[in-house]
Amino acid sequence: MQKTYKTPWAGGRQSQGMSTSMSASTSTETSQATPVTGPVRFDTKIAVLLRDDLEPWQRLNVTAFLVSGLGTELPEVIGEPYEDADGTPYLPMFRQPVLIFEGSKEQLTTAHARALTRVLPRSVFTSDLFSTGNDRDNRAAVRAVPTGELDLVGIAVYGPRNAVDKVVKGARMHP
Repeated sequence: MQKTYKTPWAGGRQSQGMSTSMSASTSTETSQATPVTGPVRFDTKIAVLLRDDLEPWQRLNVTAFLVSGLGTELPEVIGEPYEDADGTPYLPMFRQPVLIFEGSKEQLTTAHARALTRVLPRSVFTSDLFSTGNDRDNRAAVRAVPTGELDLVGIAVYGPRNAVDKVVKGARMHP
């Protein structure tokens, strides 16, 4: 089943192709009723690219902020809620792995341009956000800088595997 949704990052154009549920023959994720018999493969990818000169606490903070945007705008990336054997409920999380990469400032700028060209859902974290303390000031800090002048320290992208691979091409997996 194909999901059609309005994409704010594509000027409101209608996009298709993000699958929210698939037939058994093409499934990349199994339902709770179907036992897992082989590796689960996804036709999409979630990737975070961090600048390689960040402090460890900054890498963690930036990653957390970046991926939070994906789950709020793209409900198809979120799985079902969790529950332990005692029935204690837990919040749902991403239905697929998040791959973390690192690269230079230049690689982030290139990756950002590639994500824009491919009209992929994305979130950004700029160096200015380390000096703000709330969402309002964060948005104002990003809004104050033209796209080509953003001092990016991290981006997150979601989309078809091939497209995301092209966005992060040249970056290395985070150690």
